[in-house]
Amino acid sequence: MKYNILLLIFIPILTFAQILDHIVAVVDDEVIVNTVLQQEIRNVVTRLQQQNITLPPDEELERQVLDKMILTSIQLQLAKRMGLNVEDSSLNAKLREIAADNDLDLTGFKAKIETEGFDYEQIREQIRTDMIVNRLKQRQVASRVSVTEREVDNFLSNKEKQESTSNEYHILHILIETSDGTSPEDIKVTKQKAEETVDKLKQNHNFQAMAVAISDSGQALEGGDLGWMTIGEMPTIFAGLVNKMKVGEIVGPLRDSNGFHIIKLADKNIGKQSIITQTKAQHILLTVNDFISDSDANEHLKELKARVEQGDDFASLAQANSNDSNSAAKGGLLGWLSPGDVVPEFEEIINSLKINQVSKPFKSRYGWHIVQVLQRREHDNTEEAIRTEATKQIHQRKINEELQIWSRRLRDEAFVKFKPGLL
Repeated sequence: MKYNILLLIFIPILTFAQILDHIVAVVDDEVIVNTVLQQEIRNVVTRLQQQNITLPPDEELERQVLDKMILTSIQLQLAKRMGLNVEDSSLNAKLREIAADNDLDLTGFKAKIETEGFDYEQIREQIRTDMIVNRLKQRQVASRVSVTEREVDNFLSNKEKQESTSNEYHILHILIETSDGTSPEDIKVTKQKAEETVDKLKQNHNFQAMAVAISDSGQALEGGDLGWMTIGEMPTIFAGLVNKMKVGEIVGPLRDSNGFHIIKLADKNIGKQSIITQTKAQHILLTVNDFISDSDANEHLKELKARVEQGDDFASLAQANSNDSNSAAKGGLLGWLSPGDVVPEFEEIINSLKINQVSKPFKSRYGWHIVQVLQRREHDNTEEAIRTEATKQIHQRKINEELQIWSRRLRDEAFVKFKPGLL
């Protein structure tokens, strides 16, 4: 096999084994060789078969897999230039977390992977790759996205959206992409392809199989599965439609700057009212410094606890002794605390106390405390929960939109050369 000298300029190190294997694509300073492509195709085929998704024709599957590998290569090269990496210790911690989510230890997780027909070392390195790419996305996109109070207000001004912040929708998606500067004739052809796809889907063609075969979305190889999303998290073009759709219904094509979208509502969950238990508490805090040791703080708080139990006023002792200036002025009063309002070690203590009971001295990251529980109540947290959830959803939607733009820009700006005849 002969290679054009122009092609070899872009391959700093090319081993003899790679030449024999043959290159399928050059991506900036890296190459993708056929054996790696075929292994990834086998992995995808195994996964799709396990999900009972009909496989597309070989050439369509190869195109989808290679396209995803190209984007990953571009992202990994950028991450390398930025000095981003995942150490073995972080990778092993992630593997233990995944194993625990499946009620397994690492040995059991490895056995399960191999039983399902996958190579454990390849899966391990794939997880490392995913972690690196996620860190890159966080650095390049997610960390720059913010949500203003006005955006939340505008979102919640729509009563329909407000009522659906806790509703979740399982969406399947196909994107027939259009590029910037696409001619009106090409757009017409792309629209016709999207309309023909909708017709086939409504004639009971399998949605996930169609997504694997033709979708230009990043989730194509997952059968177009976007997972569970709320109204605030999903693309704006879907948001006004999904809450009116019936389970199993297909809608599209819907056009935006990325192309033509087709969606299917696979399932939905309707949220409920949010009721939480709040605790009203007061505390005394002693901080440790050069003059007060841990032992000193512990002993002093034991004395204060004994005085409260003998009838002294907790509020007066807090005003005179607590190093928490904000609460000391109010007699140590912390007000009504919702779950998550205080650090876990503090929350664990107040949850263990009865009404009016004073805790033993305990240490948190802020110092040494004693705390007294005054009251508990069931609180309808729906309104606060709706606002918190709306903020989170808007933030995630903006990240998703920015990631899509960022990924397209990376792909457009990269040097990619295919083997002649491929794609």
